[in-house]
Amino acid sequence: MIAEEIVHVKGYPKKLVIFLHGYIDSAESIDARITPLLDSLDDVAIHIPQAPLSCEIYDTKRQWYSMHRFDSEDERKTVKTLRECVSIYNRMSLGLVETYNYLEPYIEQCLHEYGLKYKDFYLCGFSQGAMVALFTALRLKKTIGGVISFSGILAAADYIKKHARSHPDTLLIHGDTDNLVRFQALRFTRTSLKKLGCDVDEYIIPSNNGRHIVTPDGLVRCAEFIKSRDKKL
Repeated sequence: MIAEEIVHVKGYPKKLVIFLHGYIDSAESIDARITPLLDSLDDVAIHIPQAPLSCEIYDTKRQWYSMHRFDSEDERKTVKTLRECVSIYNRMSLGLVETYNYLEPYIEQCLHEYGLKYKDFYLCGFSQGAMVALFTALRLKKTIGGVISFSGILAAADYIKKHARSHPDTLLIHGDTDNLVRFQALRFTRTSLKKLGCDVDEYIIPSNNGRHIVTPDGLVRCAEFIKSRDKKL
């Protein structure tokens, strides 16, 4: 159950953005990094929920689900091929399902709070939060306005191919020298999402700042993506 959050309300909310922090991370930490997103949007509510689980590595940080439960040696970071990497992430379906089961009621609660519809809702996430965001957006019973992945991958891809219920427009943001979630994950995720019927855009953070990070230019591109949906919807 999600019991902690940071909330920013700007103007009269016509859009809801929920931003999910990463693994070994926290709501406070991601909140300090996403100011360019808030500055670039008007009439918006941005919610940054705190994952309810203490991190298995540093108990002062948080996690959406255990990574070591499914990859005890962190092999996803070191295996040589993308195929091996994807197979490790495919083990994580149970953790993602468990996360979905407590995140989905939180989303419903937030939409009800502002009187907004699924088309007015955008789900963002960084790293593990991006994996949760992609999985959740595909599993929701209605298609949302869009989902934005910062340095993520479509985890539990085999599961989601069988159980996806919607096909949201997606923006994939990834650094080309990412040291934790390899850059090739972008290609795999893009291809997988297109096969599920999603329209997919991408933004690549170049080498000089392209590691595992949320960057100001990525956040501005995220805001542009959200604002562009108005014309489409």
